[in-house]
Amino acid sequence: MTPAEMEARIVRYGDLIPCKTAFIDAHTPGSDQKENFTIIGGGVSESADQHVHIKDTPGFNIGAAGQPPKCRNSLHSHRTAEVFFVLKGRWRFFWGRYGTAGEVVLEEGDIFNIPTGIFRGFENIGTDYGMIMAILGGDDAGGGVLWAPQVIEDARDHGLVLAETGKLYDTKKGEALPEGVAPMPLLADDVLARMPEPTTADVVPGYVARYWDMMALSDRAPAPVIGEAAMLVDKPGFEVDFISHATPVAEHSDDRHHILMPMRGHWRVDYDGGSAVLNPGDTCAVPPGLRHSVTPAMSGEASMFRVTNTDDAAGPTWVG
Repeated sequence: MTPAEMEARIVRYGDLIPCKTAFIDAHTPGSDQKENFTIIGGGVSESADQHVHIKDTPGFNIGAAGQPPKCRNSLHSHRTAEVFFVLKGRWRFFWGRYGTAGEVVLEEGDIFNIPTGIFRGFENIGTDYGMIMAILGGDDAGGGVLWAPQVIEDARDHGLVLAETGKLYDTKKGEALPEGVAPMPLLADDVLARMPEPTTADVVPGYVARYWDMMALSDRAPAPVIGEAAMLVDKPGFEVDFISHATPVAEHSDDRHHILMPMRGHWRVDYDGGSAVLNPGDTCAVPPGLRHSVTPAMSGEASMFRVTNTDDAAGPTWVG
């Protein structure tokens, strides 16, 4: 692989292109300043304005959300996995029909494998612009987003209508649903009643991993974070492990995709044909069969998440 070919498979943090109209709550006060990034795959954006950096998916999608302080992402649900790790800032995640069933606060480097089938939202509770990186299960990310009924109603009051096709229409711009296309129906009461309402105690122990715990566990080998035999036991269609400066990855090749996502420090990827340096917030898609190694480029603390595709179905996993 040539350096130019590899660089095309690296999305640099500074080159990320945001979309401020990605979802139905783009006009809703309190949610109208968020930015959505689609890094690998189409993600779940409802807007044609969403830029996709790398369209080919390795069996899952990679995205990100950037928000200023006090900005929140509205309650929604997914049919497949949704995993976040905090790159910058301090974030509160909350869940349940009205967002009151449970909550957890994540600091930089913490990771949350959010259970499928529950409404969830999140907000930046830090003092500066924050960024969370996302892994979404499935090539099509589960076919989109299910919104809590009140989110759809609030959005309509502020000019955004979601069609049954999953496309957004902005009445403030004079847009209207095409003839024969109905609005997205609200979830029925019986469906809402069947959605779990897990408490904080139900969720946090099995779905949240803390940065310094992962650092401690990666002192001799990469720490399995999400997988069949990992800190967070799950089979969502991908595995996540945690690599630190104590556990560089020796030269090897694999028949699976590896997505490298540095958290802290600078990392050098040497591969057949060249080398590249990755920085925090960058995303590198290493293709199957490419011999490569991953080592810290400088001394001091360094860490990264590595996401690998598996043959498992892309969810769902429920709290139980």
